[in-house]
Amino acid sequence: MSAVGGHDRGIALAGVSKSFDVGGESLPALAPTTLDIAPGEFVTLAGPSGCGKTTLLRILAGFTVPSEGTVTVSGEPVRGPGHERGVVFQQPTLFPWMSVRRNVEVGPRFQGVPAAERRARVDRYLDMVGLAAFGEHRPYELSGGMQQRCQIARVLAGDPDIVLMDEPFGALDALTRERLQGELLQIWRETGKTVLFITHSVDEAVYLGSRVLVMSPRPGRIVFDAPARFGRAGERVPVEEIRSLPEYADLTSQVRRAIHADVA
Repeated sequence: MSAVGGHDRGIALAGVSKSFDVGGESLPALAPTTLDIAPGEFVTLAGPSGCGKTTLLRILAGFTVPSEGTVTVSGEPVRGPGHERGVVFQQPTLFPWMSVRRNVEVGPRFQGVPAAERRARVDRYLDMVGLAAFGEHRPYELSGGMQQRCQIARVLAGDPDIVLMDEPFGALDALTRERLQGELLQIWRETGKTVLFITHSVDEAVYLGSRVLVMSPRPGRIVFDAPARFGRAGERVPVEEIRSLPEYADLTSQVRRAIHADVA
């Protein structure tokens, strides 16, 4: 849909579709999709339940093979999971027998990062997500929001160029969700990571994204693609002011209309 991509850390999908075999019949989940995501973009993807958002993310992550089309990252074909792509799931996927620190250290340890660098990297991201004082706790000793922050720190500690997030705040209460939205934007601004963030929330999509996409009902296709500036503005403007801007209300209305037009 957009014109940029295909270079360092960029993502490119060309004619990517996916169908699943259900009871001997082919069920299309994702219509042929062509999409470029430029390095450093924070792309949010909204749409109704079952429209193929997670299927698209799993294809980008290398967990699911497309039925047709090609996916490239930095010009290289995606043939499976890779360390340059980190995935934050809907629910925290932490090892309960490990401390918070050891959980966050998993990626760098697996990559063979030297111990001193591992410690520095883990310290950086624990501090960044507000868990510096909880490094020796076990995941079950943390709240749901803290567990999700631990999962985000673990993904970032692996130093991926691209972070794929599948409704990571969907199960959280409103206050925790809003706080983590602000923390995620700060992390994005500090690290320059490329982010694809799936959400059911129109407000969340508009607030977080530097670019907002909407997907139609199954078989999913991109039916709306627009730039947004509110995530970057949040570094200078309080969130309450951002959400009261006429441009914010206008983009929110556009996204909502795009979702409901295709649902109808």
